[in-house]
Amino acid sequence: MNRKALAKVKLLILDVDGVLTDGRIIMNDQGEETKHFNAKDGHGLRMLMQAGIEVALISGRKSSAAEFRARDLGITEVHLGVKDKTGVCVDLIQRKQMVKSEVCCMGDDLPDLPLFQQSGVAVAVADAVPEIRAAAAFSTKNRGGKGAVRELCEAILKAKSLWPYSIGQDGKLKHFGFLK
Repeated sequence: MNRKALAKVKLLILDVDGVLTDGRIIMNDQGEETKHFNAKDGHGLRMLMQAGIEVALISGRKSSAAEFRARDLGITEVHLGVKDKTGVCVDLIQRKQMVKSEVCCMGDDLPDLPLFQQSGVAVAVADAVPEIRAAAAFSTKNRGGKGAVRELCEAILKAKSLWPYSIGQDGKLKHFGFLK
């Protein structure tokens, strides 16, 4: 993990299925989807946004569950059902007036390679396909939907010296107040 590169991150772009979820898609007989999201991932994203780091979702699948989760977390850059991830990513970076080195992307499968090519830091979840792990700067210890996003959020905040917690010598949690 390159702390120096993570310290430059101003925008985190995430795929949804296999990153924010474990990749399973559960459908009822009406065709309605259910997805499992990790609460710790959500809290990590909230802390990241409180620290001023923007978060965007870019996914090839359109999903009302993903839209609802994004709204719940306060993520406003939500691009679902995307066929051209490169175009959406390039447009997003230009609109935000950022450069490649300020962008971190996290993915799990081959459709995420275009995101990796547009970012300064590419991160694979632990259970990503081999090609994605090979293209990534590093892989998380946690699997998609099982804390991988939280792991990355913490790494970014720590690289920026914005992680507000520490365990003291007395074994008690100390809060330094960087985040509200």
